Amino acid sequence: MSAKNLDRHNRWRSKTIAFRMSPQEADVLDSNVRISGLTKQDYLCARALQQQITVVGNPRVYKALRNELAAVLDELKRIEAGAGVHDDLLDRIEQINTTLYGMKERKDGI
Repeated sequence: MSAKNLDRHNRWRSKTIAFRMSPQEADVLDSNVRISGLTKQDYLCARALQQQITVVGNPRVYKALRNELAAVLDELKRIEAGAGVHDDLLDRIEQINTTLYGMKERKDGI
């Protein structure tokens, strides 16, 4: 049995929530979690409760963004070779753009 833990409001997280996803959906979720800088649990809780995700730049987030952009570059090279654009790629680019723009606003104090 896993150890009990507290959330940031000092409440016990004792309920387990589980659901199934396709491998493609799981990849998108994992990508969004990586570039958010949050744990998967915190990310899912915030999204399920319709709370805003605030990305705070740190080395882990920058590394995740670099890796995601490298994956996007690979996909763009594949497309240049004559393959079609998948909606997943456009969604990934939009999520990276949103994250980077949000980090810029926070840094600039806007």
